[in-house]
Amino acid sequence: MPIKIPDDLPARATLEREGVMVMTEAHAVRQDIRPLKVALLNLMPNKARTETQFARLIGATPLQVEMSLLRMTRHKPKNTSPDHMIAFYRSFAEVLDSGEKFDGLIVTGAPIELLDFEQVTYWEELRRIFDWTQTHVHSTMNICWGAQAALHHFHGVPKHELPRKAFGVFRHRNLKPASPYLRGFSDDFSIPVSRWTEVRVSDLPEDAGLEVLMESDEAGLCLVEDKPRRQLYMFNHIEYDTTSLAEEYWRDRDAGKDIHIPANYFPNDDPHATPENRWRSHAHLLFGNWINEVYQTTPFELEKIGAADNA
Repeated sequence: MPIKIPDDLPARATLEREGVMVMTEAHAVRQDIRPLKVALLNLMPNKARTETQFARLIGATPLQVEMSLLRMTRHKPKNTSPDHMIAFYRSFAEVLDSGEKFDGLIVTGAPIELLDFEQVTYWEELRRIFDWTQTHVHSTMNICWGAQAALHHFHGVPKHELPRKAFGVFRHRNLKPASPYLRGFSDDFSIPVSRWTEVRVSDLPEDAGLEVLMESDEAGLCLVEDKPRRQLYMFNHIEYDTTSLAEEYWRDRDAGKDIHIPANYFPNDDPHATPENRWRSHAHLLFGNWINEVYQTTPFELEKIGAADNA
């Protein structure tokens, strides 16, 4: 089954060129099936690119998925046109008023990790969103800063500033091969990392039901499952395109920032060389496993999501 996104969303053309099956809205309504409803709370500056990255991953499963785009209510993006936001996004306030429920939610990262959480202008609304997931979302995937923010909100876990940016493609270990989220994963695999802060294993509360699924000797924590709250915390950017780290490197270098070449990324550490993507298959595996697990466990009737912990 294909992914259902708005007919004129810019991501559609990119996905169709890549061979991803994309369903038109007219075709979707003719199918006698309940699609999985997955929302993307997009906090990244380049909205269109992030939409494409996640639509590509959740649209590669055999299930029909309907993706909705959400935004913070009062925050105004600086790098995306107001017309795009008006055409394709709904504010959290609108969704809250509607009472709508979702099978899945993805909360993206944001380039604000050096700020204290309380300094983020939309922090209080984001906290309300995290609480809302407990009654209106069956499963939430939090990415990078979004994962740090959710873990801090639910468990008070701090983030720590790094002396040097964790930047590159690093080897990770599969710590829980029996986890449904790691089905088909290799024992050893690579994932892009791009962050100035980290969450440490030693700060995770022992009695909170948290389970570490992926970890790296060089980059630290990667993926943590929070089964009691139906949350996943992914601290790295497994969704990145092949050139994402290169674009970040050149952007920062051209701006005169002190940035080092991303590790294990450019052939021979030559920033003019074309990097190779060594994480694409595991990105598809992770999101395919997540979508499958949502499908297997979510109530058929959306209104039952969050009711008595889906008992």
